[in-house]
Amino acid sequence: MMHRRSVITAAVIILFGISLSVNAGAEEAPPASTYSGDFLSRSTLTGDWGGVRNDLAQKGVTFDLSLTQIYQGIVDGGKKELWKYGGRGDLNIHVDTGKLGLWPGGFLAVEVEGNYNTSVNSQTGALMPVNTSQMFPTPIGENLNVPAVNFTQFFSPYFGVMFGKFATLTSVSGDMNEFAHGKGDTQFMNMAFNLNPVVATTVPYSALGAGAIVLPTKDPHEAIVSFMVMQTNGLASTSGFSDLNQNLLTFVGEGRIRTNFFGLTGHQLFGAAYSNKEYTSIDQNARVIIETGELEKNKGSWNIHYNFDQYLYEPKKGTGQGIGIFGRFGASDGNPNFMHYFYSIGVGGKGVIPGRPLDQFGIGYYYLDINNPKFTGRLATRSLLRDEYGFEAYYNCALTPWIRLTPNIQIVRPAQKEVVTSVATGGGIPPTITINKESIGTATVLGVRLQLIF
Repeated sequence: MMHRRSVITAAVIILFGISLSVNAGAEEAPPASTYSGDFLSRSTLTGDWGGVRNDLAQKGVTFDLSLTQIYQGIVDGGKKELWKYGGRGDLNIHVDTGKLGLWPGGFLAVEVEGNYNTSVNSQTGALMPVNTSQMFPTPIGENLNVPAVNFTQFFSPYFGVMFGKFATLTSVSGDMNEFAHGKGDTQFMNMAFNLNPVVATTVPYSALGAGAIVLPTKDPHEAIVSFMVMQTNGLASTSGFSDLNQNLLTFVGEGRIRTNFFGLTGHQLFGAAYSNKEYTSIDQNARVIIETGELEKNKGSWNIHYNFDQYLYEPKKGTGQGIGIFGRFGASDGNPNFMHYFYSIGVGGKGVIPGRPLDQFGIGYYYLDINNPKFTGRLATRSLLRDEYGFEAYYNCALTPWIRLTPNIQIVRPAQKEVVTSVATGGGIPPTITINKESIGTATVLGVRLQLIF
């Protein structure tokens, strides 16, 4: 117990100490409309490419490239105490046909991303990955994929259509939240704070789709409503066209509105999703499996999700700086989606330390209610999981506008209760099989993230 307390205390000191010790190193980034500036103050490492990058941006063509590296370790609990290093590169290309002089209202988006090495995600025993960044574009293996190639065309200031291949976490509003969102490269590292996990069963990360966008006030920052039909079994590693004849579809609707409670900026988001796919039931009976030779199935799955963010301190409205609170809630059918209910809540801040406008911090807690998968045999019914909850704190420190260093601590009580292994013993034929069970305790995970923006 004393060892765990000392580790946590040291982590908290590191978490907030680093952010204060480099106060002189960061300067405010140049305006978003330009990539120019001296080496330490410009917005990107590679700058304006001799002026070419600025010219392209004025014509509606932008290139955003980043590399996120994470060194993370389980220092107590979980399945195994170990450290892992991994990284992910991400390139986003956007083209505005209006600015390019072609036709008004057209927007092309292309994303290329890949990861390398590994993470500690599989060793915590938790359903929620403690390293979100390593989950994209696919969680296993070193790969380079194109999760998004899509086009949006607006026919009026209020209405547009979209089609192509979408990376759902970054498409349209994508469960957007001011203080808790993304792929684990800028804010929280745990996936529970970057998206609503109950949605993950029905909505794939990367898939072919089509939909419509409605802007009630013409301004997407004020309000945006989207409706999409997507391929349920889409993958970042495939084009998706070969599976279109299976008619496995996901229907998603989402709306986000900006609020002005107490004269401070906030947002409210509501969404729902349904898939017609046939899923494996979370409850399996051994007798049925033996008689039919198949696992029991459930047709279709639905979920709803909600999130909010609200500034409590906003020194200058509209700058994206201040301190606020955030929260998420999700609910599903409970079978086949065993993640029945979910909520998270926390505090976030941006640019609140004088002279450090690009720094961010966050503290959050999440709870995942599990509708426990069960296997019923002749003698007993065995539960496989338990409810999961966790805590995370981080400080994203801008050493320069294009170098971001983030110490991080997470404490997670994982959903997996125990590790079950079978060991062959004795020299007989057949050998004697011994079942070993090892409980999985609360995991303390420390990490540091370094992001380079090119």
